[in-house]
Amino acid sequence: MPSNIKVLLVDDNPMVLEMLRAALAQFSTVQTFSDGADALLKAIDEKPDLIVADYNMPGVDGLQLLQKIKARPNTAGIPVILMAAKSDVNEKLKPVHDTVEEFLDKPFFTREAAAKIKKVVDKIALEKMAREAPGDSVLRGSLVQMGVLDLLQSLDMGRKTCALTLSNNGDSCKMFFTEGQINHAQYGAIKGDEAVYKVLAWTEGNFEIDFKGSSAEQTTTQSTQGLLLEGLRMLDEQNRDAEENVLEA
Repeated sequence: MPSNIKVLLVDDNPMVLEMLRAALAQFSTVQTFSDGADALLKAIDEKPDLIVADYNMPGVDGLQLLQKIKARPNTAGIPVILMAAKSDVNEKLKPVHDTVEEFLDKPFFTREAAAKIKKVVDKIALEKMAREAPGDSVLRGSLVQMGVLDLLQSLDMGRKTCALTLSNNGDSCKMFFTEGQINHAQYGAIKGDEAVYKVLAWTEGNFEIDFKGSSAEQTTTQSTQGLLLEGLRMLDEQNRDAEENVLEA
């Protein structure tokens, strides 16, 4: 995953700030701030790709930061993730649900929070790659640069309609998406859910996204997230079986 996504992280708790910074630094470039006003000035001066801010802070809190970011034409498009207690998300922050990219319910485990943020970062990275690609409707890249899971989650979150072709050592799989949902997949003679499961473990190879590609064929039986969850469950089982065989040997 490329680290050219700039994340502005804001929290007045030094411990939370450092734990999240360390976690996010594995897949993004992170700048940290303990003050919402300073973070706002930085965002205006050097527009980040994503802002992650705590809601409950002294001075300019996360809600005020969100409102000020969205009120300025040059920063209105910056995605914002707010960290807040579940009660605040359901009550005080309900009016801004449509303008927030994601909520992180506090308290949280750092690993789980980082995983949710990474999904948003992956989506932003894919959209950034598409903008920076040549003028045609096809985006090409390496699976080392962005893995299969990251690609599928990004296309799901971005609600993309497209054709995705994965290739690795002479094998290939083609998937068609409608509004982020995989409606058809084919790997050789294998179609549908099984074709998706065959490639989830790929870590090498290339991908090609044709944003004009589509298919009316319906061979999958689950949502994109459902396919990912089931595929990961199957991979876990395979890994456990392999470990047991090694121990028995």
